[in-house]
Amino acid sequence: MRTQRLNLRPLDHADAAAMSLLAGDFDVASMTGTIPHPYSETTARAWVDRVGQGEEGVVFAVTRDSRLIGCSGYMPMDADHGELGYWIGKPYWGAGFATEAVRAVVAHAFDTHGFAYLRAGHFVDNPGSQRVLAKLGFTPEGEETRDCVARGEVVPCLTYRLERAQAVSALQHP
Repeated sequence: MRTQRLNLRPLDHADAAAMSLLAGDFDVASMTGTIPHPYSETTARAWVDRVGQGEEGVVFAVTRDSRLIGCSGYMPMDADHGELGYWIGKPYWGAGFATEAVRAVVAHAFDTHGFAYLRAGHFVDNPGSQRVLAKLGFTPEGEETRDCVARGEVVPCLTYRLERAQAVSALQHP
């Protein structure tokens, strides 16, 4: 998939070194539930294998000028909905890349799977993700706690939901 500034493509073992460097940054890993810190290239390669086998849902490498800058994807939870996930490397924060990539992934999820809705969440101390989800029309759903491997603790998380009808409007207005 292509956006104005990005290319979203399948992950490849060649991405493991950049994934280890970018996602392994504590400031990135600590905002995800499952990325450990430190994040070795071997661990990144094993995750790419699981993605390739369909064990991690639908995941795209987010690239700019052929360079990996992050990942975005979704996990089908049942026939009606999927759970969205994404991360962008710290050197690329603040440029709108997360919003641009996630917009494309949301469109893919609705178009490909016919979901009625998508869910997403972010840790309460991650205002950047809150802005991404708000820009894409996600509405607050509640609060829960989720494990954060990098922090080694359970962290409060805000959850959101995007209905298919809301997505059509939000995705047409970048």
